[in-house]
Amino acid sequence: MSRLNTSSEVAAGTSRSADGRQVLSGSRRPRVHAEGERPSVRARLLGWIFMIAVALYFLAPVYWLIVASTKSTGDLFSTPGFWFADFNLWQNLVDLTQRDNGIFWRWMLNSLIYSGLGSALMTFISVISGYALAMYRFRGRGVVLAAVIGSMLVPQTVLAQPTYTLLVNIGLNNTMLGVLLPSLVYPFGVMLGFIYAQTSVPPELLEAARMDGASEWRAFFSIALKLLSPGSVTILLFAFIGSWNNFMLPLLVLSDQRLQPVTVGLSGWSQAAITVPGLQTLVIIGALVSIIPIIVVFVSLQRYWRSGLAAGGLKV
Repeated sequence: MSRLNTSSEVAAGTSRSADGRQVLSGSRRPRVHAEGERPSVRARLLGWIFMIAVALYFLAPVYWLIVASTKSTGDLFSTPGFWFADFNLWQNLVDLTQRDNGIFWRWMLNSLIYSGLGSALMTFISVISGYALAMYRFRGRGVVLAAVIGSMLVPQTVLAQPTYTLLVNIGLNNTMLGVLLPSLVYPFGVMLGFIYAQTSVPPELLEAARMDGASEWRAFFSIALKLLSPGSVTILLFAFIGSWNNFMLPLLVLSDQRLQPVTVGLSGWSQAAITVPGLQTLVIIGALVSIIPIIVVFVSLQRYWRSGLAAGGLKV
């Protein structure tokens, strides 16, 4: 029996001390810990490498844009792309303002109108539509939800040409209204409004308001809309960024240069830069200026945006 116990202790990596107590043998203990720690360290190292690579992928173009905006036209093509040369940022801004009688700032104003007014109306329509789908039961509700989800799968570029044809037929081509009206339909915003309404608006609260004599509109504006404010800000942020980056539809609809947003205007300058010397520098400094409103909106709404995503994530 003692021989069997001794062989089993050796197989298990244990031995007995002088007083008969069983202890781990020193030959196996370090190897077990080393084998257990090695995959964890490797996984963390790979995770850090992956995150750094992703960060460089997104931040490197922004860094290059900042560096290139400070260079003159000559330095832009004769110096290393990721290193500063003679500081020429202020002169580039002056040239940008003076080019074509300051039309760049008209493009910026147009983008603010399209994005600000369009995203505000788009957010209201999305929130009230999602609220109706979440709070009311009616025939065809499932079909409407399926249509909303299905429309999210259709790329906007596919709809650009049919939308342009429709706008031409009703006489809204080359008008601001022709850009604003199609942007009011936002299936992704409707779906977010539906999710936020389900998670943030208790049906019992609405029922109590109805019992107190409140109409459906009063219950929505006085109770539900306040509860949906974090989600509304999230929808507003997505809508603003999408409208600001909108390119294909304004390119098709607008032929008047003074009605174009900054995305279309800078694209025209970029194409003309092939034959016009110095225009490439203005395109770069214009691109840098054009991202400032997005950064301002994102930073100012970050607190509401994060809480809104958390509220929607409870249901998702």
